[in-house]
Amino acid sequence: MINNDVLRSIRYMLDLGDSKVVAIAQLSDPALVLDKDDVRAFLLKEDEPGYLACSDAVLARVLDGLIVHLRGRDESLPPRPVEKRITNNLVLKKLRVAFQLKDDDMHQVFAEAGFPVSKPELSALFRQPGHKNYRACGDQLLRAFLKGLTLRVRTA
Repeated sequence: MINNDVLRSIRYMLDLGDSKVVAIAQLSDPALVLDKDDVRAFLLKEDEPGYLACSDAVLARVLDGLIVHLRGRDESLPPRPVEKRITNNLVLKKLRVAFQLKDDDMHQVFAEAGFPVSKPELSALFRQPGHKNYRACGDQLLRAFLKGLTLRVRTA
C-alpha cells in the first residue's frame, strides 16, 4: 500500500491535525526535519499539484511515534533503529503494538471491516519473512484492517 494512503488513514482515524502528525513523528526522532507543509503535501492525492511521496523513513517514524504517543516511552529500552523498508506486514505489526491489540481484537477488527481472517492466516502475517508459514500482507488486507480499526477508534 502507498505510504501516503497509510498516513492519510491514520490521520483520519485519530482525527489528527497537521501539527499533531509532526509532533507524533518527532516523538520517535526529535531530530526529524518535518513540518506542516510536508504533511499537507503527503496528504494530497497523486494527481494534485504539490503532492509529495511519503518516504519509508518518515512513515516508520510516524508509526514509531504513534506507539510512543499511545503507549508511552519505555526508557529501559534503547531507541529503535528506523526500518529502511516499510512493508504492509510491518505497518500491521506497528499498529497492533500501538493500539495494544490481542489476537481476538485483531479478529474483531477484521470482522468489523467485513474481512474475516482465520487464526492461522493472522499468525502468518506476524511471522518473520524467512519462516515457512510467513504470509505477505496484501494491500486489500491492510486496507480492511485500517477500515476496521478506524470504525473501532472513531466509534469508541
